Amino acid sequence: MSQHTKSRPRLLIVGSKALLFDVDLGNKLFQYFFGKPFGVDKPKPEERFDKPFVLSLYEALYLCKKGVVDIVIEGREASCSDLEVYAEKIVPNFRVRYMVYEDLRDRGYIVRSGLKFGTDFAVYELGPGYEHSPYVVYVVEKGSLIDPIALVRLGRVSHSVRKRFILAIVDSSTNKINYLVFKWVKL
Repeated sequence: MSQHTKSRPRLLIVGSKALLFDVDLGNKLFQYFFGKPFGVDKPKPEERFDKPFVLSLYEALYLCKKGVVDIVIEGREASCSDLEVYAEKIVPNFRVRYMVYEDLRDRGYIVRSGLKFGTDFAVYELGPGYEHSPYVVYVVEKGSLIDPIALVRLGRVSHSVRKRFILAIVDSSTNKINYLVFKWVKL
């Protein structure tokens, strides 16, 4: 998916989102479940759209690191590192969450926001529009405290929406991620 040209399509970073005005690339990326067309609530993956595409900062950084797009922040060309610094200022725990996003994407999963489930990510094997996400992922950094009530709350929500709850524990010192999959049982 990477392009090796001098002038790559640009993502314009606006707040906590990235805008892509290259409709052809937007449609191609959307087939791989990156971003979504602006103003379309539940776009179907097989449709073509003639509007700009909106991507998350996780998606923007991932595509930047893969050499697919260039980044523009506040009207100036920016590097992937610049984008990472920018995102860390506006998204809590961006760095550790991005590590999980990148790892899951590299493993072939489709990763979307898990906000409506109270988690960091909703994770798909086939993609939105083809399945409901089978997993929700909550990211924590190794050594941080986890509120047991919050853990139970996340487990109950994930169980009620029929998703496997995964706790991703990131060790920043070694760049290692451990995934714990919870199975809820009646006692």
